[in-house]
Amino acid sequence: MSSDPQTLNLDPGETMPNNRLPVLIYRQTGGGFDEMFARNGWTGIWHNGIYDFDHYHSNAHEVLGIEAGTATVQLGGDEGRSVDVSAGDVLVLPAGTGHRRISRSSDLLVIGAYPRGQGSYDLCRTRSPEAELRIAKVKLPDSDPVRGAAGPLLNLWI
Repeated sequence: MSSDPQTLNLDPGETMPNNRLPVLIYRQTGGGFDEMFARNGWTGIWHNGIYDFDHYHSNAHEVLGIEAGTATVQLGGDEGRSVDVSAGDVLVLPAGTGHRRISRSSDLLVIGAYPRGQGSYDLCRTRSPEAELRIAKVKLPDSDPVRGAAGPLLNLWI
């Protein structure tokens, strides 16, 4: 099993609201994200990539598991940070966290999911007072998507 996640705190940016909660980055979890996320109560599982434009979800937290390939992802909008990810890595994004793909390998496959009850996510491309009100009301997950009910997310997202 992977070690404790890296944490990344992102300040609000000009176009991305981000969140006071940190992004969690798990390295080399071993994959198997469909089963892992479902077992840990994260639902609405999808297989695809990461959009190449800044966006965020104002009504849902999101987990992105890198099943295959590599990518560079910009987190937090233009004022944020770029992060290199590869197969086995997981990004746990609090609601409001801006993200976009900067580059990718041709074999990139991302498996994503949302905490139970948050599968009807929106897609926002710029900050707004209405979106920031929704972000503040998003319920914290009941479990960590990688480690389950005893995982570090529950202590890091307080």
